[in-house]
Amino acid sequence: MTGPNAHKPLGLAMTKDGYPPIVILTGAGISKESGLSTFRDADGIWATVRVEDVATPEAFARSPEKVHAFYNARRGKLVSREIKPNVAHQALARLEAEWPGEVLVVTQNIDDLHERAGAKSLIHMHGELLKVRCGACANVVEWRCDLGLDNACPNCGIVGKLRPHVVWFGEMPFEMERIYSRLECCRLFISIGTSGNVYPAASFVQQVRRRSGAHTAELNMEPSEGATLFAEAQYGLATVLVPAYVEKILNGRW
Repeated sequence: MTGPNAHKPLGLAMTKDGYPPIVILTGAGISKESGLSTFRDADGIWATVRVEDVATPEAFARSPEKVHAFYNARRGKLVSREIKPNVAHQALARLEAEWPGEVLVVTQNIDDLHERAGAKSLIHMHGELLKVRCGACANVVEWRCDLGLDNACPNCGIVGKLRPHVVWFGEMPFEMERIYSRLECCRLFISIGTSGNVYPAASFVQQVRRRSGAHTAELNMEPSEGATLFAEAQYGLATVLVPAYVEKILNGRW
């Protein structure tokens, strides 16, 4: 499709500017092909370390050194640029840049690969590995080196209160009010590389389904826990599926 209406899909409710808003949820599967381990695969992170030891507030209170070591190792890989965005990240950044309407990426990932690919409209609902937060003053600051109990908060100066700016099990994800607001008005929802068994992200497709006319699509290596809730599903590598799906959107064929 070419011409002035090339970007206008048929059969979906439009916003006042004529282009349906898009919300995209991404999970560990989109970054796996960049070399980052997923959490729930047979050979994933939780197969080698217990959640209870490194990813809960109780674990941090009990053994902060162990928690810091776990996140320092992962942060080091990102800082070294050993891990790079792949073509799936780049395709989503292209969609945001070229789609005339609103595009929001909500990611469960704590890496910075979406940003490095060029994404601007992005919510890290589970936090960011390259930031730390002070437990004393709540200040959040970028942090690209190892973190330990001897580090002082750059804002309040208190030593030993910094923690990774990530959402641990038992904590509330970030910006949920904004996310639900965007889900309420989106007309295309795409879930990419997520297992579908971590809430509240796993419930997003149900939120969207309540909106008449909204289209839902799952792009994944294999069916997620909520696969039957999607109107459309494609399975395979994110680096293959995502660029092709973005091309289809930008050519008005969805």
